Amino acid sequence: MKIPLIIVNFKCYEESTGQNALKLAKICESVSKEYKIEIAVAPQFTDICSISKEINIPILSQHLDPIKPGAFTGHVSALALKQAGAVGTLINHSERKLELNKIRECIQTAKDYELITVCCSADVNESKEIAKFNPGFIVYEPPELIGSGISVSQTKPEVVEKTVNVIKKINPNIKVLCGAGITKGEDVKKALELGTVGVLLASGVVKAKDPRKVLIDFAESIK
Repeated sequence: MKIPLIIVNFKCYEESTGQNALKLAKICESVSKEYKIEIAVAPQFTDICSISKEINIPILSQHLDPIKPGAFTGHVSALALKQAGAVGTLINHSERKLELNKIRECIQTAKDYELITVCCSADVNESKEIAKFNPGFIVYEPPELIGSGISVSQTKPEVVEKTVNVIKKINPNIKVLCGAGITKGEDVKKALELGTVGVLLASGVVKAKDPRKVLIDFAESIK
């Protein structure tokens, strides 16, 4: 995925399920092409295949399980995600937390299938530990600000900057994003000024009255 990067996590909102998911994905693609900004989407598992048939921007899974193909009822395999059209996956989102050893296993499983890894972390210490596993991206996303409308880049700039520096000291090749409460273009602009390469967001777009207008605001702030 190119940078700067905006990742829209569809979560399980009604506004981003089924046909609504496809509609939103097409809006993301339209803004991405118009402004030449990389926008990736992370829909629910059941929507990945249908969306991948109709759009050409990156699609991420919201999770994967560290398994090989086999007898694993109810699990989500990297092979299935890749064949459905995903190019990568979120790992360890605050709503799907994993222990460190499972995060490491998920990263390795994703790499085995050449999937991009986007790992979420709740604080500096967790970011430091995850960085040792060499994911493609780490997202600093304090859980208390998720869905709050209170931007992490505006309210915790020193922590965002510290997280970027800590990760870069361990592995300068890891790209750092931030998330939680991102709703305006100025939030995205501030995130980039703090050393990140973009943002992960959800409700600020998914539940907006006009998602396209919000995405354009983000894109223009990057330009």
